[in-house]
Amino acid sequence: MDEKNDRSKVNTNQICAQNSVTLEKTNSQFDTVVNKCRDLFLKKTKDYGTAWRILRTSSLTDQIFIKAQRIRTLEENGYSKVGEGIEDEFVGILNYAIMALIQLELKNDEIELGTDKALSLYDHQVAITKDLMMKKNHDYGEAWRDMRVSSFTDLILMKLLRIKQIEDNQGQTIVSEGIDSGYRDIINYAVFALIQMNESK
Repeated sequence: MDEKNDRSKVNTNQICAQNSVTLEKTNSQFDTVVNKCRDLFLKKTKDYGTAWRILRTSSLTDQIFIKAQRIRTLEENGYSKVGEGIEDEFVGILNYAIMALIQLELKNDEIELGTDKALSLYDHQVAITKDLMMKKNHDYGEAWRDMRVSSFTDLILMKLLRIKQIEDNQGQTIVSEGIDSGYRDIINYAVFALIQMNESK
């Protein structure tokens, strides 16, 4: 009996060690993907300032929807007649979702934030979203690694339809999570899709 318990403990310890390594890999891959998106956000902020601050969150939702719908079209057709591909669109989705979260948090009419403040707000939203991802990843056991990129596209579109419904209901929900939770899920789905695409190269 003791020998059986010892074997069980060894197997449990091995599984925990493997999970720890995989979670650390995800942690690193998340940072790599987001840093690429952050770099593009920084360059565009230097070029255009924070003109996106004029957009209502509903407009940002529609922008994300357009990009997600284009990804789905590209996935189904298999080719693009315009320059940008699927990876670029996922990067755009991630950045627009972070902008939307910033818009939800800032309740003033200040359009020009300045580069440093914009990046600080960007990093703040990334930190909260990453923390949520790591907690869910712990509970679900990295199940997303067995998913197809096309499934992330569909999940993003589903989340967007839910967000649009909540927006049409003036932000009111009965049992559902709020708009911010939807945006955070969209960010994490985009990260997972980009990780999958990078690993397949």
